[in-house]
Amino acid sequence: MRDETLAIHGGYDGESTRSAAVPIYQTVTHELPDAEEAGRIFDLESPGFHYNRLNNPTNDVLERRLAALEDGVGALAVSSGAAAVYQALRNLATAGTNVVTSPELYGATYTLLAHGLAEEGIEARIADDCDPETMAGLIDEGTRAVFCESVSNPAGTVIDLDRLSELAHERGVPLVVDNTIATPLLLKPIAHGADVVVHSLTKFVGGHGVVLGGIIVDGGRFPWADHAERFPMLNRPEPAFHGVVYARDFPDNAYIVRCRTVGMRNTGPTLAPFSAFLALQGLETLAVRLERQQANARAVAEHLAADPRVAWVRYAGFPDHPSHDAVQRYLGGRAPSILTFGAQGGYAASLRFFDSVRLFKRVLNLGDTKSLVVHPASTTHRQLTPGDLEKAGIPADMIRLSIGIEHVDDLLADLDHALSAAVGEG
Repeated sequence: MRDETLAIHGGYDGESTRSAAVPIYQTVTHELPDAEEAGRIFDLESPGFHYNRLNNPTNDVLERRLAALEDGVGALAVSSGAAAVYQALRNLATAGTNVVTSPELYGATYTLLAHGLAEEGIEARIADDCDPETMAGLIDEGTRAVFCESVSNPAGTVIDLDRLSELAHERGVPLVVDNTIATPLLLKPIAHGADVVVHSLTKFVGGHGVVLGGIIVDGGRFPWADHAERFPMLNRPEPAFHGVVYARDFPDNAYIVRCRTVGMRNTGPTLAPFSAFLALQGLETLAVRLERQQANARAVAEHLAADPRVAWVRYAGFPDHPSHDAVQRYLGGRAPSILTFGAQGGYAASLRFFDSVRLFKRVLNLGDTKSLVVHPASTTHRQLTPGDLEKAGIPADMIRLSIGIEHVDDLLADLDHALSAAVGEG
């Protein structure tokens, strides 16, 4: 099936109920057939549902569907995008080790890497720029993963995944990619060498601003058994789960099985079944929403670029964007519906713009059906120092727009109104 069809039908066959829609299994537990089968389920010898902190039939469909769309071997749905990033990295990194990352990151992700993991003894090595060679230069024997966003938020840089994965693999390290902004309909990082993909389902997949969720997808290709010293958690008996050796007993999906049986089981960032249902509803219309959002975003970017009240515009669909060539190579020429700009008059003018919008929602989210606006330096990235903001590609006057599916003329009218207020007209 093509992606647009997988997003609607993937991972679900109607089951015994013949329900056309995926049912919501609003239950905590599932009855065990008998003692013998229960033992097989708990020993991971037999698939089955038993306690919904670990798995649920509604969540299972969501996991299968996203794994299929990302060309992965398995997935784990969790309670938020932040939980997905944390669990994905914590499944590999332990105290005394490090994670190498690009500098252009979502604000909460930056905080987790720079401060949260540090409290657990895990060093975040944040590169000075997004160049794969720069990032690879930080890898050493203590590195357990390289992390990046396929399309960075909010700067919009498209990472050279082919080169970054090549360099990471040469050094025996997996590549973990946050594919939230691109979505698997624009970019499949696993096809470009990524080993693990994470998403905030809250954004484009959910698409309506009504559900929090995250997902981790295992590419199933990294040779964990060949790097036993670097990844002992996958190559030695797991004392917390019946002595299983993941790389030996689950050679095709060792990473995601451990994510579920250690990370999810012990810390419990479970996605509620109703939240999984809402994410599935959003996923069904993702393809058509992306088309409208991208068309609107181009019209907005062109409008802003022609407006003398605008100091600068950064849109990956423009030839002068640093990632324009990468958009052609990795995204098939389809620039995401996220763009940034600054109003004439600098920081103060951009704040006046932010305060003056009427139709755009002043919201921290992105990827919504509604058009959204945020001033990163004073909100999502407020905790960063001026130097860190510069590394993350965030000027003080930057306004980020996430373009929705409204009629474009209404969006342009709101922008005109807010720009007039920003520069003191009228």
